[in-house]
Amino acid sequence: MSETLLQIRNATKVYKQGKNDVVALQDFNLTIAKEPASIVTIAGESGSGKSTIANLVLGFIELTSGEILFEGRDVSQGTANEMREYRRNVQAVFQDPFGVYNPYYRVQHVFDLVVKNFKMANNKNQSREMIEEALNVVGLYGEDVLRKYPHQLSGGQRQRIMMARAYMVKPKLIVADEPVSMVDASLRASILDVMMRLKEESNISFLYITHDLSTAYQIGDKIMLLYQGTVSETGVATDVIDTPKHPYVQLLVDSVPKPDPNIRWEGEIILPPEEEMRTTAKAGCRFYPRCPQRMDHCKNNLPPLYTVGDRGHEASCYLYDEEVMAKA
Repeated sequence: MSETLLQIRNATKVYKQGKNDVVALQDFNLTIAKEPASIVTIAGESGSGKSTIANLVLGFIELTSGEILFEGRDVSQGTANEMREYRRNVQAVFQDPFGVYNPYYRVQHVFDLVVKNFKMANNKNQSREMIEEALNVVGLYGEDVLRKYPHQLSGGQRQRIMMARAYMVKPKLIVADEPVSMVDASLRASILDVMMRLKEESNISFLYITHDLSTAYQIGDKIMLLYQGTVSETGVATDVIDTPKHPYVQLLVDSVPKPDPNIRWEGEIILPPEEEMRTTAKAGCRFYPRCPQRMDHCKNNLPPLYTVGDRGHEASCYLYDEEVMAKA
């Protein structure tokens, strides 16, 4: 039995747009171990490839090249029964707590479908006990929510119900795509707390997709920061955010306002230019047009990941290549 839960190898996704190809993701690699459970954060600005990774893992889109292995088995080669088991072990919590519900059905229907599809209960009493347990884990109670329609619940309640639905099938991995971006700030802490408890108490790992570095810092074990489909920097979340090494990540972290009323924020968020570096997989560093420390070598050569610290801290930048810097 494989010691890895999820392994993504050289994953590349290219979309056709007219005569041009747009590289949404290039040579992406990721490994999540079975033990202990962990929260791996995929972060970056809009269009960086975060949701592409989520959709690939969930099987909504297919790879252009590369492979995704779950417990050592290639997901794309699975039989119908193996894919059914994969979908049970890999659950999803999406960004929009309003759009994932059918407004014509009560909340009870969400859980009944799961029980039916995965044949989880032998009778109604057993089904009810399973549903109640899942709701209790996320701080809800059946009598309060099951007979209501989605519009009668708050955004935070709807999102916690999605977390309960995912938990109920006892998955090994939950793909959480921006799960707190559309709920009030006061409710984010409760949802993040649910994720932490599911990791620690139920040994469920998370692939946490976000653009919010503060929540990544708060709950993430490992972080991977993307820029235009490539990994800029990766490592332990606190290491990367406290001591960023890649010029893009440094700018990203510096753009976050300090929570101090005595410090005036004079930063300005500069939108990226047209993605001229993204139309071919053979192009150089994607950050070249915006990089304050760019070199000629960067324009035609995509940098690999270089070790820049302890605990697996790596950055994709030629500033950490001694041979390139010697010639600069």
